[in-house]
Amino acid sequence: MIITIDGPAGAGKSTVARRLAARLGIEFLDTGAGYRAVALFLLQRQHDAALPDEALAALLPHIRFEFRDPAYFLNGEEVTLALRQPEVSEMASRLAERGLVREFCSNWQRTHARGRHLVTEGRDQGTVVFPQADCKFFLTASAETRLERRHKELAQRGHHQSKEDLARVQRERDHRDSHRALAPLQPAPDAIHVDSTGLDIEQVVDLMEAHVRAGQSSFSPPSHPRS
Repeated sequence: MIITIDGPAGAGKSTVARRLAARLGIEFLDTGAGYRAVALFLLQRQHDAALPDEALAALLPHIRFEFRDPAYFLNGEEVTLALRQPEVSEMASRLAERGLVREFCSNWQRTHARGRHLVTEGRDQGTVVFPQADCKFFLTASAETRLERRHKELAQRGHHQSKEDLARVQRERDHRDSHRALAPLQPAPDAIHVDSTGLDIEQVVDLMEAHVRAGQSSFSPPSHPRS
């Protein structure tokens, strides 16, 4: 079984996907981490998102990205915290417009998913990467709610950035993600829309879990206590 959760930045996809996977007793796949890993790899080598295709194609085969729950490793080095730095997230969004990077990350995601039950989240999981997924969600929230969540998240990680700067970055990223020519952010035709504005995490997970269990009567994963 594959469950996809797509939506804009700050909607809470990663947190909700992790908790839904735990509830269902299946694996969580953070697809955005793959794009951040490519961004971090390039930043470490002082490249930017405009790196020519030829140079980018030569570098991508040298990226070995692994997830060893709960940590992420890039070419053998743990990068769990580094992947969440604002400059890495910003560059990852720009790299997501590059066909070479999308192909590289999508192939890794599909390979990892073979033979597994998992919850996966991102921008195009239900539309491009896993169009035949068993259950698809499109999770969103108001721009104000997403901004507050992002500001709080970064502050908790020691990254202090003004709300004005974050709001500008969010507007630019939303526009870029929704208008890019390659795999733009949009709900799959058969996705279940969930607006998390005014809902806490557990309420969102409750709603999604109910949809999954109602739609997959033959799927009986073990019950897990809420974390």
